[in-house]
Amino acid sequence: MGWSWHANPALWPLARELAKAKEARQAANSLATTEQDTIAEIRRKTAASNADNLDRTSAYLTFFHKHPEVHWSLLAHLVSRNAGWSMTDLRGELLPQLLPAKVQHDYFAFLERGNWLIFQDAYPQLLLYEESLKRQTNLFHLLPELEVSVFMQAVWNHFWKTGDSKLLSIGLIVNEQHYLQTHMMGDEAYQTTVVKTLPFALQEVLRLNLILFPYRAAGQEDGALRLAGEPVFHFASLAERIELGKRLYSLLFCDNEIKEGAIAWASHKPHTGSRKDFWPHLFHDLRETAPGKPYQKKLASCQLLPGARRLYSPALRQAWKPVRHEPPTAVDWYPATKGVVHKLVLSRDQSTFSRAEDAYCQAPEKIERAVLAKAKLLGS
Repeated sequence: MGWSWHANPALWPLARELAKAKEARQAANSLATTEQDTIAEIRRKTAASNADNLDRTSAYLTFFHKHPEVHWSLLAHLVSRNAGWSMTDLRGELLPQLLPAKVQHDYFAFLERGNWLIFQDAYPQLLLYEESLKRQTNLFHLLPELEVSVFMQAVWNHFWKTGDSKLLSIGLIVNEQHYLQTHMMGDEAYQTTVVKTLPFALQEVLRLNLILFPYRAAGQEDGALRLAGEPVFHFASLAERIELGKRLYSLLFCDNEIKEGAIAWASHKPHTGSRKDFWPHLFHDLRETAPGKPYQKKLASCQLLPGARRLYSPALRQAWKPVRHEPPTAVDWYPATKGVVHKLVLSRDQSTFSRAEDAYCQAPEKIERAVLAKAKLLGS
């Protein structure tokens, strides 16, 4: 970015917290019995809420309602809804006609593992903050026992002193993407089966992948949902994923209408994984087209053609069975990473799509055209 965090006095306290956190971690003593009990209970609660995408997504929103000062938990809830929609797309009406069964499974495994990993790392942090509030004392010295990076120990200590919700949110964005990079994105198996594959590349080229925030505009509770969102480009790039997270945070928390509308919608619409949750005029969680029937064009300008049936978009638990995950190796990404503190600032030119309906319309229509082209090619 061409500048150093040393030139930004607002980040100096956090830099001091990082130095202290590293020293404290090196001098850590054995835990008292009450602290061991706290760690065990946090691990139990995390495991109970990390069974699948639906449980994780619900847990984030429940936490946000109790602690709205932790902005990241609302952002995590909405992004996790998008992960669920991407999972069920793989078993919906269109993508199975383009992707072989193995590719569908590989993509699901990729999405599910990432969703699981982030929750496994972040949710214990949220629970430890909650426990700190209950006891009215800072318990973040216990983060090493939960295998959380020293980076977040410093960020939480800073938040405890200042209440800076924005910096905490960006810190969590930076941490979770580095965590994902360390434990999954660098894995050669995922690189081979997903990240380097043609379908993954096409998603970015065709702009099929959008993170959506459904919301109702003030005074339009009975009207159609609006969609705010951001396109996903170069997901394999750590730097790009961090910038995407910042843009999403800015979109959600710098526009009060979107934030309040998204909270209201999410609070009254339980997450099922089906895209019927936000666009029931196009999607249904029951298959309305007879199986085995050749696909017929259904879509035009985000509407169904006359007489067309809605696209099948199953609920998550209809589409996929629960997955049992192996825990990752305990590795702290922070000591080996340079220049992280300067990332804890929002860029001045964060671009956002406050109205993403038209952009999202292109995705199912492009996939539909690909399905029809494939059918024509095979039939010729």
